[in-house]
Amino acid sequence: MNTTMIAMGIAALAGIGLVVTLGALSLLSGALHFLFAKPKISILKTELGDTGFAFSFKWNAAREPAKFDRIKVRLFNPFGSPTQVDVAKEFSAKNDIFAEDLDMGPGMKQIIETNRLDDSLIQLEVMSTKDSVTHHFEMKARKFLEARQAASQTAKQFNEVNVKAATKPVYTSVNRTFIAEPFPASNKSLKISTNPEFAGQFADAGAGAGAATQENFAVSKVWIEDGCIVCNACEGIFPEVFEVTDTTCLIRSGAPLDDGLKILEAAEACPTEVIKFTKAG
Repeated sequence: MNTTMIAMGIAALAGIGLVVTLGALSLLSGALHFLFAKPKISILKTELGDTGFAFSFKWNAAREPAKFDRIKVRLFNPFGSPTQVDVAKEFSAKNDIFAEDLDMGPGMKQIIETNRLDDSLIQLEVMSTKDSVTHHFEMKARKFLEARQAASQTAKQFNEVNVKAATKPVYTSVNRTFIAEPFPASNKSLKISTNPEFAGQFADAGAGAGAATQENFAVSKVWIEDGCIVCNACEGIFPEVFEVTDTTCLIRSGAPLDDGLKILEAAEACPTEVIKFTKAG
């Protein structure tokens, strides 16, 4: 029994040690990658014919946060023809792993048709014109052309697997819908200048400084009685105080009650007369 327990304890300790070791190795690998990982360019299958060039580019974006937007392909062929060809192309700036398939123009066709491949050299430059960063890669022209011909993965396929889709913010809006009952009958008269009942009160309208103005006042309490038909009239007049929901109207927490005239305007605009308030003092 004791021997079995000891063996199980040793096995458990060995398992824990293995897990800790693997974790440490993983952290070490990540740290080494962050510190020493080199940029890498890979040649992909172009879908643009003899003038196309497809490639992918990986680099440590966390360590070198540049936006790359230009590729140059240069042929050095001192013993053949043509002796030197430079082609370059700009593309939309990328700040993380990406692939592009670009039409480099007739110069690319000259490169792939060159002779004396074993004596020729291809230089690739991936550049960030904004950040003034350039990464150089060199290879034999024969290796370059063989890689171009043998490539099976397109830039589109590479991006589908390796490039994270940019997340777009989601905005939601609330649509308030309701079926309002007909306005209830009311004995209130509309106080406007064209109503003969109040014509005298508007006799001095437009008289300038001599016209009477109602003094503003503060409100100590405002509330909503039963019968709100959520018509939004009050919120449209004084949204800092009134909040219309799907079923009723609420008084906002901390609503300013120092503009009694505006609250009065909202109360008078209410078709069901459910807005009530008391003046301060």
